[in-house]
Amino acid sequence: MIPAATVARFHNALPFWMSLLLIPLAVIGALQGGWTVILLPLFTWYFFSILDAFIGLNLENADLEATEEDLKWYRVITAIWAPLQFVLLFWMIWYVPQAAHLGALEKVVLFFGVGVITGTVGINYSHELMHQKNKAERWMGDILLAMVLYSHFRSEHLLVHHRHVGTPRDPVTARYNEGFFRFFARVLPGSWKSAFEAEKAMQARRDRPWTHPSNPFFRYWALQGGMLLLALVLGGWIGLLLFAWQAFIAVWQLELVNYVEHYGLTRAHLGGGKYEHVKPQHSWNAAHKASNWLLINLQRHSDHHYKPDRRFPLLQNYTEAEAPQMPYGYPIMTMAAMVPPLWRRVMNRRVRRWREMYYPEITDWKPYNKATNPLPR
Repeated sequence: MIPAATVARFHNALPFWMSLLLIPLAVIGALQGGWTVILLPLFTWYFFSILDAFIGLNLENADLEATEEDLKWYRVITAIWAPLQFVLLFWMIWYVPQAAHLGALEKVVLFFGVGVITGTVGINYSHELMHQKNKAERWMGDILLAMVLYSHFRSEHLLVHHRHVGTPRDPVTARYNEGFFRFFARVLPGSWKSAFEAEKAMQARRDRPWTHPSNPFFRYWALQGGMLLLALVLGGWIGLLLFAWQAFIAVWQLELVNYVEHYGLTRAHLGGGKYEHVKPQHSWNAAHKASNWLLINLQRHSDHHYKPDRRFPLLQNYTEAEAPQMPYGYPIMTMAAMVPPLWRRVMNRRVRRWREMYYPEITDWKPYNKATNPLPR
């Protein structure tokens, strides 16, 4: 008989397993075609937003003294997602190009949905895994990123974003009044360059050239090349194009989240190229219960920056007095971000209120509003 404590632990973690429902939806879309090819984005964006509206906020915090056994079933979902996504993605790369019942538009829309889940779930889970000390987990994070051709995100996130968030040195901090599409065009080359430069500097500190085999970019390129080759072998040129399409959509999903997480929030410049320490007030948060199930508590973003290696079930909630709050969960907010006038109408007044609350002494915000290194390094 299964111990009651084990059943209780599994029951507590079960809502975070809802991401697994996306896998049969992808299979249904591939096998049935027609209107079912839109199930993935509909479920990911709208279903969880509707759930948020009905079940509201989760303001409770987990016990930080939880044991590894208490966290077991939370860890399992992030551990099993990488092999499940790998099998699903490459089965679809093999099956869809030869599926006579699927038209060209259906294939494109279907892999748009695949990109939504490899971005919304896959990259998000890789984010959780890359922060852990366990090598196997970090490798799974690398494999997930290679499936969307964005392996450098690990270096950019760990070496640049966490260190320089809220400053001009961080490419993925969206500036005040910067629309998403301008941000996206800036961040694609900017994040790659900053990641490469960070790893190059890391090698230099060890008196090594950037070409040293320990530079993770060689691992990134090998993994990504392997994924591209496998897509070509299984699906031919059509499969390769569909693989690249889902990767682009996944990256678009990631950068939408990056855009909303820190939009307009800046750390005070102290002079001499120095900035204040990162605080809870430098991240937008959302306590919406269902979207936090989907995003494994990513919306408790202030606490993630406070304790980057803290596992997602232990991330703590911050009140409106401690950190800025979004009016809706990330799924709705990322959709709003794709309509810049709507985004500015919703968020700019909140940024101004945030400035008045945390930095009443700063009267000239013009240097902080620019999108390209307005302050001294």
